[in-house]
Amino acid sequence: MRDHTVTVDRSTTPATLTFAPNFNVAVSFIDRHLEEGRAEKAVIRPVGGDPMTYGELAENVNRAGNALKGLGIGRGDRVLMMVKDSPAFYSLFWGAIKAGVVPVPINTLLRAKDYQFMIEDSGCAGCIYSPEFAAEVEPALEAAARKPDHAFRTEGDGQTLASLMAAADAALEAAPAKSDDDCFWLYSSGTTGTPKGAVHLHRDMVVTSEHYGAATLERI
Repeated sequence: MRDHTVTVDRSTTPATLTFAPNFNVAVSFIDRHLEEGRAEKAVIRPVGGDPMTYGELAENVNRAGNALKGLGIGRGDRVLMMVKDSPAFYSLFWGAIKAGVVPVPINTLLRAKDYQFMIEDSGCAGCIYSPEFAAEVEPALEAAARKPDHAFRTEGDGQTLASLMAAADAALEAAPAKSDDDCFWLYSSGTTGTPKGAVHLHRDMVVTSEHYGAATLERI
């Protein structure tokens, strides 16, 4: 069985999914589209911006993953993302996963005290945020008892995600992973107490896609 693939056997109910021993879900959701000939097809259409192709997204994912690695952020480290719905979000989220880093996308409507709690609770190695959210994120970083080694904006002056990606290599080998390794975290709303970091595994997105009939991966 090829690395980073999954077979889906629909002769059983529910379908049986078998994952390769080495399975990084970024390959299935990003890289395979190039292999299947979609490099020039649009995948993201930003409001007021030019469409981004699968090929461009794959390159940006690789650059983002290499940018994180270049900072010394390693496999299993968490990176908090207070990033607006934009191409930068997808590049960073999938780049982290492909590099073996665990992204933690955070609700961008929260306030500084909420961000401070999540910064401390996650033990994150990095915190990357859109400039629009600086007024809440930066006081949280300042107040946090345990600060990440790296904190910067997605764009603007100085060190940013954009500047690091521009200087990073456009090729990235997917980090080895197992289907039941940590892939990303999501924090609960905290309506019944403090928010909890819910761990999602590499296999989870494939299982969800298959449940809704959207999996287009290697099948039996």
